[in-house]
Amino acid sequence: MSQLVTRIDADLARDLDALVAEGVVASRSDAVRQALRTLIERHRRRRIAEETVAAYTAQPQTKEEIGWADEAAIRMIEDEPW
Repeated sequence: MSQLVTRIDADLARDLDALVAEGVVASRSDAVRQALRTLIERHRRRRIAEETVAAYTAQPQTKEEIGWADEAAIRMIEDEPW
């Protein structure tokens, strides 16, 4: 397992210690691991979303490919008793 050493300011350390005291995380190290996992996952999801948008922008769906969804939605709305 790799080890990281970093410095944080006193306010961040105090807030981190409060999370440990409240039982939100088991330790400072646990908090750092969770935060890094969250950061990495958020970045991964953002990258996938950007790639998806770029792909659809480069080659948008045609009316034939998505027309059925619009038609189905219209039929569902028309079937409502309101």
